[in-house]
Amino acid sequence: MEKKKVISLILAGSIFATLFSGCAAKGVGENPSDKNGGGRTAEQEAEQKEGEGNSKVKLTALISKSGLTKDVNELKWLSDLEEETGVEIEWQQITADWDQKKSAMFASGEIPDLLFAATADSDYVQYNGLFEDLTTLIEKEAPNIREMFSDHPETESMAKTEDGKIYGVPGYQAVWPKVSGTMLINKTWLDNLGLDVPSTWDELYEVLVAFRDGDPNGNGDPTDEIPMNFMNDFVSRSGGADILNMLGGTGIQITDRAPYGYFVEDAQVKSCFVDERYKDFIAFLRKLYLDDCISQEVLTQDYSKYQSVCRADGVTAQVGFTFAWESGDRFGNELKDQYVSIPQIKQNAEIENAPYSYDFYGLNYHGNRVSMSSACKDKEAAMRFIDAFYEKEASIQVLFGGINEDDPCIKKNDDGTYEVLPPADPSLDPGTWKWTNSFADIGPFYIRDEMREKLKLGTDMVGALEEKSVYDQDLEKIDPKSNLYPQTFMKYSQEDINTMAMNQANIDNIVDQTAAAWLTDASRDIDAEWDDYVENVNNAGLTQNLEIRQTAYERYLSDLK
Repeated sequence: MEKKKVISLILAGSIFATLFSGCAAKGVGENPSDKNGGGRTAEQEAEQKEGEGNSKVKLTALISKSGLTKDVNELKWLSDLEEETGVEIEWQQITADWDQKKSAMFASGEIPDLLFAATADSDYVQYNGLFEDLTTLIEKEAPNIREMFSDHPETESMAKTEDGKIYGVPGYQAVWPKVSGTMLINKTWLDNLGLDVPSTWDELYEVLVAFRDGDPNGNGDPTDEIPMNFMNDFVSRSGGADILNMLGGTGIQITDRAPYGYFVEDAQVKSCFVDERYKDFIAFLRKLYLDDCISQEVLTQDYSKYQSVCRADGVTAQVGFTFAWESGDRFGNELKDQYVSIPQIKQNAEIENAPYSYDFYGLNYHGNRVSMSSACKDKEAAMRFIDAFYEKEASIQVLFGGINEDDPCIKKNDDGTYEVLPPADPSLDPGTWKWTNSFADIGPFYIRDEMREKLKLGTDMVGALEEKSVYDQDLEKIDPKSNLYPQTFMKYSQEDINTMAMNQANIDNIVDQTAAAWLTDASRDIDAEWDDYVENVNNAGLTQNLEIRQTAYERYLSDLK
């Protein structure tokens, strides 16, 4: 098997080398004395134009995109950007298995001039010399990116490697909410049973038992209701559907994009999985599970199964309490009006601060949206094309789609405001329409803060923001310098990345297996097993990971001053 793998990698590398042997720009003058490989004097520019006319600079680009997104050559707003910046892009579009494909491509040393949503910090270390340091090019050719760095200095810090170089340009979108998940409960069921919205774990237990026994959907079958449902994995975040969103009821401030389980409290990096409050949490979930208040398929169902159960037949609701990005996404248009979002549920009434998962960093800041090959022949033209994505009006098109008749996704009003239009294809929901006609969330863009007032979002986002407003008051209490883990901006050496990854695999194995056993096995004594479990997790590498993350966190804090 190992021999076959080696042969496969060699063949893959050969294929990618063939595909991209001519990836650099052709027909563009090159000054060998210029360290960037693409600088030309004014005289050379004039000679070039006289000999060839005003020809466009030809570049190659790769995008690792959603399978929903149509052929990017059909995006009018994108072809307009190419036209405005005088470039002609030959696109390669990857919709699946990019993480597996890129290792062979990068190892070959032959990559396209530009790579969109296709690189990570670790790539720049592992493939040293393959990517261009963009620092000087940004200073010379990128006023929009410089504006983003000036308005939000954290984006520049995010872009820089440990040694201060910039290989990947990040993106910022001010208009997304502060949380990705929302707790939703069936208000129709509560009303049918004469119940109030629960505010503590004890009250939630009473509500779920009533959902289990009281036939709240009123169809005469008291056995077809699922009181509570969520996604199944305890060690990898599933965003809006994640059960760990409830952990804030103990007072722990989690963040969606942090490595799973890590949080900060009093400026100390900790792991919830060895915290006594997590022990209380898993014990409460076990009580719910053993009393048939949680779906008995919660540990085995995949996302499609989870989604289909929540949407049921579109007529009679099956699920009483769960989590979602927004109600329409989880339950469909037919059932969503039965559900309301609710504030964090406290472990008990004595808990003063019960925060919800804070996800603004992860939802609005995105690293490595676009990078450049060090072999690109005309780096200045490539940089101007990159910067065009970060212009104010272009940026909202990158995220939502075009302001044009070919892909009508945004309307520009006479007063300088904009509004996201309903899908021109009535068979598509707003989210799918967006992903069809844009780079969407994976794109390079700078959505200015002013767009919170100037851009009217689509109905899906308006609904999501309204539902998530129940967490605004608690989220205002967050101190970003003492109780918020800013993983989005953290930087590590390649050695530390490798060490943490190896440790985390061991940690996750113990945590996941133990959580599943404690949840489902009534014979397991959580209190009696707790100390040995904590010792095993620490010895599996958690202690070392916490030390590495604490050092990086303190370095991050020092950069804020």
